[in-house]
Amino acid sequence: MSDDAFVWEASPDVLNATTLSRFLREHQLADFDALLKKADAEPHWFWDALLRFFAVRFSRPYTQILDTNGGIAWPQWCVGGETNLVLNCLDRHRDTPTWQKTAIIWEGENGMQRRWSYAELDSETARLAGALRELGLGRGDVVAIYMPMLPEIAAAYFAIAKIGAIAMPLFSGFGPQPILDRLVDSSAKAVITVDGGWRRGKCVAMKSVLDNAALHAPALKHIVVLKQVGQETPMQGGRDVWWSDIVQSQPPTAPTEMMPADAPVMLMYTSGTTGRAKGTVHTHCGVIGKNLLDVGLCLDLKADDRLMWLSDFGWAAGTKIVVSAPMLGATLVLAEGTPDYPDPGRQWRLVETHGVTLCGTVPTAVRQMMRQPLDVVRRHDLSSLRATVSAGEPWNEDAWLWFFEHVCGRRIPILNYGGGTECGGAILIGTFHRPLKPCAFGSAVPGVGADVVDSQGKTCPPGQMGELVMRQPSMGLTRGLWQDPQRYVENYWQQIPGVWVQGDLARRDADGLWYMLGRSDDTIKIAGKRTGPAEIESVLMESKLVVEAAVVGLPDALTGASLNCVCVAAANAGPLDSLCERIAEVVTTRFGAPYRPRRVLLVSALPKTRNEKIMRRVVRAVISGGELGDLASLVNPEAIDELRAAAAV
Repeated sequence: MSDDAFVWEASPDVLNATTLSRFLREHQLADFDALLKKADAEPHWFWDALLRFFAVRFSRPYTQILDTNGGIAWPQWCVGGETNLVLNCLDRHRDTPTWQKTAIIWEGENGMQRRWSYAELDSETARLAGALRELGLGRGDVVAIYMPMLPEIAAAYFAIAKIGAIAMPLFSGFGPQPILDRLVDSSAKAVITVDGGWRRGKCVAMKSVLDNAALHAPALKHIVVLKQVGQETPMQGGRDVWWSDIVQSQPPTAPTEMMPADAPVMLMYTSGTTGRAKGTVHTHCGVIGKNLLDVGLCLDLKADDRLMWLSDFGWAAGTKIVVSAPMLGATLVLAEGTPDYPDPGRQWRLVETHGVTLCGTVPTAVRQMMRQPLDVVRRHDLSSLRATVSAGEPWNEDAWLWFFEHVCGRRIPILNYGGGTECGGAILIGTFHRPLKPCAFGSAVPGVGADVVDSQGKTCPPGQMGELVMRQPSMGLTRGLWQDPQRYVENYWQQIPGVWVQGDLARRDADGLWYMLGRSDDTIKIAGKRTGPAEIESVLMESKLVVEAAVVGLPDALTGASLNCVCVAAANAGPLDSLCERIAEVVTTRFGAPYRPRRVLLVSALPKTRNEKIMRRVVRAVISGGELGDLASLVNPEAIDELRAAAAV
């Protein structure tokens, strides 16, 4: 990744108009660097200032913003305060001009469109909340959401929060086993789902998949089913109810349950390399504060913006956009299905049609876009965009520059966003206040003391790769792991005592920009040197011989690790019989003889999640014959079979 010249910088007029500039002026801070320094040194001041700046509502004010008497791993936030996520996303807009404004624009695969105003979103939420209360659900009950991206997914999420229950998002592509695992682990009492959804022109049953899991979930008492595709759906008496039936007698208003500010509002599972998935616990004030920091202050989402990220609700980005847009009074653009169906440029058509101003993506999706004719992007007017956001995995420079040139038009930034489900959002983030280089993050988020350290916890010098850590707790951090506090402490706080270890590799350059280099457990140590897989994968893709690559290390008695490259060949890569050797030469030439790959395997596709993240741990496990771990988020199981066959040759 290049550490050369900056390629984008905001104009003074753009900077002056940001929410961050308003925050700096209010607190008499000279610039963003001054904010970082003060926030990291005085986190109590920063989080209190953030909540007050955005006028977060509490039914009872907190008496202390942060209490760490229980240790750095177990902070308490907004002590003594009471609030609710819905109070700050919907209730705050009642009797304001925002109430009649468009809250959600939705488009289906077939082009069908629906729009909800804030008033309509609130009434749908209130009716469902009333119905859930009549089913006997309330404070502290876990209610799962197993739905594609529809307007009703927002109503379901807010209805659960409104009654003081805990929402548990599930990937819409899950099969019965991962659903069952999460229902049992969480003791969920209810699930909100649909009869089916559309994906790439096919009607995909969802209620029947849920039924298979529900047979073995003893705590599950209720399944609420939304009629979406109209297919025949078996309903079990005494357990299953139609959404439309239970809400029709409910009034369009309902009280919002006031909760302790740090009470759980969301239980979100994240896949583990081995063992069962980890249940991360997010609270009312945590979700509020973290989204205001990330999306409101750093990414600069404003009330006149239109936000779109074609993400599943089971991924952190899906819940983030559903919360952030209404919290900040913006308009959320939702779409069922994928970015490239029914036409390759669907994502860009949606931007043009609906005037999207902030649009999210992932690097793997961009690499797939690069295979398409340029006209797929060029025929759409993307002038409404004022920023793009990227998350999920590291960039390679070719893909970043392609996206910056053809989507951003070199006029708007790519704001990289790096963190995790456990963090509730970002540790590293792009802002309008930092100039950009290819693949870089502009900054750490304020208030968390982010650092890059060696195995002893000492700060790494510029250019040196190390562990990404936080020296301060964040309001957005998970409050432990569901029913497993010891695993939480061991995974995040004991690897390097006294700091939060995220599990990502990172480095900083001489100009203070940050780069993420892949997961720590993907690190390859050859001849005493640690290398992140993204560094090698970037070189491979720059060679134009491959369009995708996953590089993994396996134990080697001589060098510590052997390099193994799994690649998808480019269409113009030349003769396949010599391609593996040419790929090996590219790596050896750039990194040296110890890095010569032991194996180069060619496949037609890499194992990925539904959100297009490459599952490198699965690649490593297949090649080594090891345990595959949690495959719940895998979208293309056939890729494992192909890779296994290639590795066996």
